[in-house]
Amino acid sequence: MPKCFSLTATKNRCLKSSFSSRGLRSTVTDLKDGTIMHCWVPKTRKSTRPDLVLIHGFGANSMWQWSETVRILSRHFNVYVPDLVFFGDSYTTRPDRSESFQAECVKRVMEANSVVKMSVVGLSYGGFVAYNMAAQYKDCVEKVVICCAGVCLEEKDLQEGLFAVNSVEDAANILLPQTAEQMRELMGYTFVKAPAKVLPSCLLTDFIDEMFTDYVKEKKELLLAIAKDRKLSDLPKITQPTLIVWGDQDKIFPLELGHRLKRFISPNGHLGENAQLVVIKNTGHAFLYEKPAKFHKPLKSFLLASTKSQNQT
Repeated sequence: MPKCFSLTATKNRCLKSSFSSRGLRSTVTDLKDGTIMHCWVPKTRKSTRPDLVLIHGFGANSMWQWSETVRILSRHFNVYVPDLVFFGDSYTTRPDRSESFQAECVKRVMEANSVVKMSVVGLSYGGFVAYNMAAQYKDCVEKVVICCAGVCLEEKDLQEGLFAVNSVEDAANILLPQTAEQMRELMGYTFVKAPAKVLPSCLLTDFIDEMFTDYVKEKKELLLAIAKDRKLSDLPKITQPTLIVWGDQDKIFPLELGHRLKRFISPNGHLGENAQLVVIKNTGHAFLYEKPAKFHKPLKSFLLASTKSQNQT
């Protein structure tokens, strides 16, 4: 029997209305190579404002992840919120599953919207994509924000016990829940105080039906591509001013990876460093939901500060 009402679908409609009220409109770009990209873009791009790209992670769609950030930053930036390939209304017939490919697709969407210079903010998986954009398009990406993204992980970290799981397959089963109990497990990993404990199974199932049933196989392939043969020595260095944000109790990507990334970008410590790390206390991977004010204050400050003043601090 089909559902007559979906709370998640209703929330989606409310978020679409909210994005529209913040001056954004929904667009679809055909990249002409078998790839279709959906992106929220400004209805009217203002030349006096810098351009900002918000890149989502696994989990709820980009609207759910960035709604509060859009509310706060759309007054200061031309904000672009793409759906990555195999999320939302974006997909491809190409076999590439790398974060480098995702970065290329986002960059091409920005080109289609006449965006030349931009700052990028990447959340979790989106942080991998944002980092690759900064590495691949150094002349285009001006500032980078990496949020709880294990960019510096190595394949051996799984076997050496850095993570709560010891295989990417186990991680995929957690990050792509198909039952209410699996959804509770995921929220237990991402929140310090998991709300799923008090939510009825019917609401969790409704959320799964709306958010986690499309492109499951392809999303697992995206996760497998992250860790396969990954070595820190192969990671390109980025030189843009970089803000790294982490929850101190993150169980998906432990805080050690945040410190590792800062050391990798700025190996000489405070001498000429271009990366800063903000640790949000008593929160986990989902700090964007748990403590949004603690995230948005340093984010806004970093993005609005001039590059010159940042280099002098």
